[in-house]
This record gives sequence, structure tokens and C-alpha cells, in this order.
Amino acid sequence: MIQLLLLPAALLIALVFGIPLLRYSWLSFHADSVLTGLVAIPNHGANWLRLLHDQRFWQDTYQTARFATVSVSLELLLAIAIALLLDQRWRGRGVVRAISLLPWALPTTVMALGWRWIFNTPYGPIEQFTELIGLQPLNILSNPYITWLATVVGDVWKTTPFAALILLAGLQTIPNDLYEAFYLEGGHPRAALFQITLPLLQPYLLLSLLFRLAQAFGVFDLIQVMTGGGPAGSTESLALYAYLNAMRFLDFGYSATVMISGFLLLVIACLLVWLIINQVSHWREAMK
Repeated sequence: MIQLLLLPAALLIALVFGIPLLRYSWLSFHADSVLTGLVAIPNHGANWLRLLHDQRFWQDTYQTARFATVSVSLELLLAIAIALLLDQRWRGRGVVRAISLLPWALPTTVMALGWRWIFNTPYGPIEQFTELIGLQPLNILSNPYITWLATVVGDVWKTTPFAALILLAGLQTIPNDLYEAFYLEGGHPRAALFQITLPLLQPYLLLSLLFRLAQAFGVFDLIQVMTGGGPAGSTESLALYAYLNAMRFLDFGYSATVMISGFLLLVIACLLVWLIINQVSHWREAMK
């Protein structure tokens, strides 16, 4: 019965995601660019051979993985702290819960423009402050070694409320009786966090982690608005590289190859994360 109720949602997902995925997979084995008159012509895997030797693709893969790893890690740590705070009973909690969702509710483009102004040289508030105290300009958005950190800050500020919302929902499912029994036996609140809260919150942590990993790995609009992939391609993501190949170079076949390869890498990363977390869970159970 439950499977039948899920059938419409499954069909919708297959329609929205499955058909484009099949289309791009087919296109990745075809040359479709201005050189072919924008007509798809089979090229017997030449796009994939080109991908293997494309240094820009591997550089963007590394940059995307670095961005996703740092961003998602910081978001989960902050989300746990925020969810624990919002789960407590205190005056004005409802108002704070609503306000905490505002960064997530804002359009990414608007938010990215705001952060671009904050990090702007010389008119942004950060550079104005450094000038006020007599320091040299930081040139945050023109320094290839630190610009990616600025994009991480923007992404963490934007999406941490989403992860916190999922974890808060998970905290609501933990019975208070468990904590009361734990404290009656002389347990410490810090021990309750590691022995009750985090183990029971694991499914929600995994869900939040996989959701955010998929979103961060496919980041496009934040990077496009804040840095455009610069300086010198130091913040260019796989999604932006695929977009540039399609819309700037009109090479739709190779763009599809980049997108499909990014999707495959994301699937592998999600499977590894899922396997590692489950292995850690089994190991913890065996140690008890």
C-alpha cells in the first residue's frame, strides 16, 4: 500500500530527473557544437577521452570537492549547535526560529550580490574596516588563495538554516524520558549529547549531509554571481564549467559530458559517505 502511495512521486522524479539524465548521457557520446552546425553527430566516446586529458576539468573537480567538503562540514557543525539551541525552551524561541530561516529563504542571487559587496575592494565594509585600523587591503575577491573561502562563507550563511531545520525536526522525535532516565542514573548533559542525542540523530545527520553534499557539489549561482569562477579560475565549479561550455563555447556535447561526469562523481561520493557512516554505526554497536 505504501509503495502505491509513493508511485506518483517516483514517476514525477523519473520524469523530472530521469529524462534529462538519459538525454545528457546520450549527448555525451555525440559531437554537438558550432563545428557540427549544432547537430548531434556520434563521435565514439571522443568527449570522454577529451575529458580524461582536460586539466581544467580536473582542476574544477578538485575545487568543487574542496568547496563542498569545507562548506558542508562547517554547516553541519553549526547546524547541530543551532538545532540544540532552538530545541530548548526559552522565551522568544519561536521568533528566533523564524528569523533563523531568513538566510535560507533569500534567493541565492540576492544573497550572493550582498556577499560580493561585503568582500568588495575598496568599498566593502571589510576593506573599509581594515583601512580604518591601518592595515593593507585584503583584496579578498582578487586573491586566488582566499577567494574560495569567501564563497564558502556565503554558502555556509545561506544553507546552514536548512541543515539546522532538518536536525531540529530530528531532535523533536527524541523522547524526553530518555534524558530523564539518563540524568536519574547520574549522567552528565555532555555525556547525554554523545550517548543519546547524536546516535539517535544519526539518520537526520545523514539526510542533511547527503542533501547538502549534493547541493554544494552542484553549486553554480553562488559562484557565478560572487566571482564568475575567478580570479584565474580558482573558484570555478564543475557546474559553471559545464555552463560555459554550453552557453559560451556552444559545445553542447562536451558540456553534457562534464555534467554526467560530475553526476557520477557525486553518486560515488554520496555512496562512500553513506557506507562510512553505516560502518561507523556498526562499529559503535559492536563496541557496546
